Order: sequence, then structure tokens, then C-alpha cells
Amino acid sequence: MSRSSIGLILHNANIITMNAQQPAAQAVAVAGGHIVAVGRDEDVLPLANDATRIVNLGGQTVTPGFIDAHAHMEREGLKTLRPSLAHARTINDVLEVVRQEVARRPQGEWIITMPVGQPPYYFGGPDNLVEKRMPDRWELDAVAPDHPVYIPGLFGNWGAPPGYSALNSLALQHNHLHPDTCPCCQGIDIQRADNGELNGIIVETNKRPMVEFDVLSKVPAFSYADRIEGLRRSLKTYHAYGTTSIYEGHGSAPETLSVYRKLWEDGELSMRSRLCISPTWTRDNADVFLRDSYAYARGIGLGDDFLRIGGINLGLGGAAESAAASRNALPNTGWAGFVEWHNSIDDYRFYATAAARHNIRVHSVVDDRLPEVLDVYEAIDRQYPLAGRRWVVEHIGNVSPEDIVRLRRLGIFITTNPLYTVWKNGAPKVDAAHGGNRFMPLKTLLEEGFQVSAGSDNIPVNPFYAVWTSVVRQERTTQKIIGAEQRLSRLQALSLITAHGAWLSYEEDLKGTIAVGKFADFAVLSANPLTVADDALTDIHAHLTVVGGKVVHGELASFPA
Repeated sequence: MSRSSIGLILHNANIITMNAQQPAAQAVAVAGGHIVAVGRDEDVLPLANDATRIVNLGGQTVTPGFIDAHAHMEREGLKTLRPSLAHARTINDVLEVVRQEVARRPQGEWIITMPVGQPPYYFGGPDNLVEKRMPDRWELDAVAPDHPVYIPGLFGNWGAPPGYSALNSLALQHNHLHPDTCPCCQGIDIQRADNGELNGIIVETNKRPMVEFDVLSKVPAFSYADRIEGLRRSLKTYHAYGTTSIYEGHGSAPETLSVYRKLWEDGELSMRSRLCISPTWTRDNADVFLRDSYAYARGIGLGDDFLRIGGINLGLGGAAESAAASRNALPNTGWAGFVEWHNSIDDYRFYATAAARHNIRVHSVVDDRLPEVLDVYEAIDRQYPLAGRRWVVEHIGNVSPEDIVRLRRLGIFITTNPLYTVWKNGAPKVDAAHGGNRFMPLKTLLEEGFQVSAGSDNIPVNPFYAVWTSVVRQERTTQKIIGAEQRLSRLQALSLITAHGAWLSYEEDLKGTIAVGKFADFAVLSANPLTVADDALTDIHAHLTVVGGKVVHGELASFPA
């Protein structure tokens, strides 16, 4: 190492390296985008040269940059492109937002807001309003007679169904809705007034909303330009919480992949992004897609340090009409960013076997169908050994001791969504067998040697919500603990969003810990996650985020030399 090459030294810091060989340090030196020294101040500071930027962190905590293992990052910035109703407490508050949009938009232009309720979950919808209902078409007509207006219901991943949408008369007309309209998808209720006329309210009970793909297909989708700007804004938000890498195993639709590629080509993709494909195939052409069209996704995939695409997301289950509506709407995927699926276990087996034959890595959302998925994998393994391919199961629910043996034998990797699984949707597991200790059993899996990782699922983007849930394991409606024996230590929880996440993309030798030779990806935090109170974990954010030695959030100038 040449002293003249060192461009940055952070010192007088509390560095949590996540490196078992050197758990703590005071200083870190960076050259050429990589870490070249880690240790005590007196050992690292003498390496500086006249051009080295030396930053005194005054005891602040530094960790490896966080790896969000289930990010849906492309979604976050889109939320800022539409008027917010978070402040609305009455119908008139909602109408006032519409009035303001009317005043600034040309006649005939669509007005589309965010849902009623408080982000990031929008729980309750119209229950947040004094009137306990959505504005009807006539109330919206009164403030926007010449603009089609659409107030969407919540996206199911954020809160909980039902979702309540409201449209004015022009919006109903553009979508050709009338009292006899029959949705193709189940779970969509087009409501009527007492006189039988449509009142502009649509209630949907589907977890993944289909209304815009079905009866509201004329509502303008996010444009390609919207998605570019949305991702650009998302990067800033994720970096603000110390996230330096994302891994998206849930799958990315063609337009989503294109948006990432565009920012990458323009040199704007500051997040190390690891994506996989959300298939648009049918059973008739899947083998050709896997052999030819998806050749770039074989093995670890093609790409570079900032964008790599490898593998496919393969879903099990799903509703046929939802999958059909999702595909008919392409390239539009709404908030999802991926394509809905409808696969029987036989379809799933067919696709997974074809993927193994062509060395395409499979990522699957399994929830509580893990035993069925493992049956398929074991059959495939006898023909195409899976060891070393690092196939991934996501959104795990119940995991038995027998499942753990099978997972280890097959070499399967595991990602989890702690907040989504335990806090948000854990109510049915409060009184589960085994005290809930087999439900997303993080501690058991870690003790069994699995490199378990965790993601935000974009609800919200702060990775410390995953840390908090893993430490506390509290369910939101009853505040009861689910699986007390599975609660993690702070350091174990941090490993889920740092060192372990690197294994998902075959980059354990490149990132995830603060060690010599690895990418200079780290976060200077607002508090020490090992010592703050449990309830303060979710308040942690980054004062400074660095990717490849470059500052992507915060300012070096805000710290003394």
C-alpha cells in the first residue's frame, strides 16, 4: 500500500466492524474505493499524506454499509411524485388538496393523489377522517368538474386490506364504469349510492391490489420518466439510513430492470444493486426464455460492482385472474415493480427444474409453504445438484427442525422480512404452537450456521426496523411477543443487514464487514445500535454514508479534521 494513494481516513470513531477477527476499531483508511487499513488511531493516522482527507468523528459509531436484502427500492421515490394526504383529517382536507391541484394543472389532466392515511402503512384508510368515509364522486366533482380525479386505496404491502379508492365522475367515465360493470378479479367491490348510481367508491380486499389492472385500466400509470425520477429519489432516501447495497430477490419486471440500467448507464446508480428477473413467460415458452433470453442471469449473473442481474423469482400459488390482469397491464406494474404469478405446485416444479437445467438461480417467496418447496428442490437436486448454487427462499414463516436439516443439505440461503412477518402480520401467530419459536426462527437458524439476511420490504426503508423486530419480536396489534426464544442480540441482528447480506450476491469477500481489501462502504450513525434503548433503535439514521469511498449522504465538511 502506498501512503500517497490514501484519500480518506476516518478516526476517533467507535467502529463496529462485524469482522470476528477484529470486532472493534477506531480508524479506517480508504484508497481506490477500498479499505486499506483498520485499527487504532495511532496505527492508521500515520498513513496519511498531504492529500488525505482526515475526518474526526468524535466517537460516533461506524458500521459497514447496510445491505437491504428485500428492498423494493424503486418504489419509494414514486411516493413523492403524488400529492400527499397524510395531513388529512376531514373530507374537506382531502378536497382542499384536490382544489390546489386543479389550480395548477391544465383542464382535463388527471389528478392522482397518495392514499388517505399516514405513511408508510396507511392503516385504516377513511377511518383516519372524521367522517369515517371517502369523499364521493359528487364531492370531488364540486372541486374538480373538469379534471378526472383518482384517490387510490393503499398498496397491500404497506398496510392491510381493505383499500378504499375514490373517483369523480370524469374518472368513472374515462374508465367506462357503470352500475353493471363486473370486475374480472375477485375482491373488488364497485359501490353504489341508494339510487343505484355509482358513488365513486371502490373497495378492494385483495392483499395485492388489482383494481388499476382491472376496472381502472385508464388511470395513467407511472411513466418511464416517473420511474427514473422515482428511483433517483429513492437512492437518496435509502442512503440516508446507511444503506449501501440492495438485493431484490422478489423479482423485477422488464421496465424496472430498464430503469435501473438507465441510471447505471448514466453513472447515477450509487447503490450496489443486485436484482433478479420477474418472469413474464408462459409454460409453453419458459424453457426458451431460460435458455436464451435470460442467459445473462445464469450463475451469479452479469454486471459490475453497481448493477448485477442474476436469477429469477419463482412464485408459488397466486390467483389466476390476478396474474392475467398483471400481465395484460405490462409494462405497467403499478407499485409492485414485479409481475404477479399463478403457479400450481406442478407449474412450480416444471419451472424450477428448467431453471436448474440452465443454471438459472431461483429465488422464491415461500411464506408457510416451505416443505412443499423443499420437496421440489430435493427432487431437482437428484438430477441437478444444487450445492453451491445458493438458491434463495424468502419471506419464511414456520420452519421446523426437519426443514432446517433439508435447507442445510441443499445449500439454500434464507432472507427474512422481520417487520413485515412478525410485527405487521404476526397476529395469527401470537398463540402458535411451540410458543411461536418456529415462526421465522432467526436465532435457531443463526445457531445452525445459516447466513440469514434481512430486508426492509420498503415498510419503511430504515433497516433498523428489521433490527428492532429481530431483537424485540413484538406484534403490532397486541404488543405480545412471538417466539421469545428467537429474540436476537443487537450484534446478531446487525449481522442480518451487514455481513450475512453479502453472501446473497457471492460478495462476502467484497462487502458486509469493515476489513482490509473490502469495498469502502460504511455508515456513520446517529447512535450506537449496541447500546441505545430498544425503542430508540428505529430512530437511528446515518449522518454520513459512503459507497466505494465516495460520500452519498451527508457532508464530510460537517465533521472536524
